[in-house]
Amino acid sequence: MTTKASPSDLEGRVAIVTGGGSGIGLAIAEKFVEHKIKTIIVGRDRGKLDVARQKLGDLCEPISFNVNELAAIPGLIEGIANRYGRIDILVNNAGINLKKIFTEMTDEDFQKVLLTNVTAVFVFSREVVKSMQSRNIQGSIINISSMAAQYGLPKVIGYSASKTAIDGMTRAMAVELSPRGIRVNAIAPGFITTDMTATAFSNDPERMNKALARTPMGKFGQPSDIGDAALFLASNAASYITGVVLPVDGGNSIGF
Repeated sequence: MTTKASPSDLEGRVAIVTGGGSGIGLAIAEKFVEHKIKTIIVGRDRGKLDVARQKLGDLCEPISFNVNELAAIPGLIEGIANRYGRIDILVNNAGINLKKIFTEMTDEDFQKVLLTNVTAVFVFSREVVKSMQSRNIQGSIINISSMAAQYGLPKVIGYSASKTAIDGMTRAMAVELSPRGIRVNAIAPGFITTDMTATAFSNDPERMNKALARTPMGKFGQPSDIGDAALFLASNAASYITGVVLPVDGGNSIGF
């Protein structure tokens, strides 16, 4: 009888987590490091990255980088691959939100959200896939989606559009890349206790109560819940899973 590999078999692999200095990205990096994965966290805030490095230890490598600098991404990925010899896992977690009434959202506002949440994800994924293929790596790419792609949310048109695009990209990438041994999945977090959700709910208790009321488990999630899901999807325990958008939401997406 063949036994499936578990997350404990991830030792020695190399991962990149964008937006890994705080919130969900940090929680994912923490889970990876716990399972002996060399984890490169990419973000703009050097201070947050340094704090994360102190917390996570030697298996964590911080790189200060703005994911919107698209032309510099190929060099970044090539440098990481050359330094560590491989890239096995990419988590496209970096993202921004902008809460505005639909008619007040400017062209520049909309494009800014799409640049970070969609275009940068595409470029990071493309360059990591090139690296994986050149080294015959059977890797895993994990995109971070959102409940904003599961149902309509007001005042976040750019964010909703971007995360819906992520779901479509995940499926398209999975169909094209899975025959080559690269699995592509997404996680759709529900309402997770982070700085971003705190900002979204600030001065809007009605919105917060509505989110909580339609969550069957009756509570908001923790960043570690997303970390556990990412660890599973990155591991060989998920070796026959690709093209999935996994809600980790306490039932919010099916709640009433």
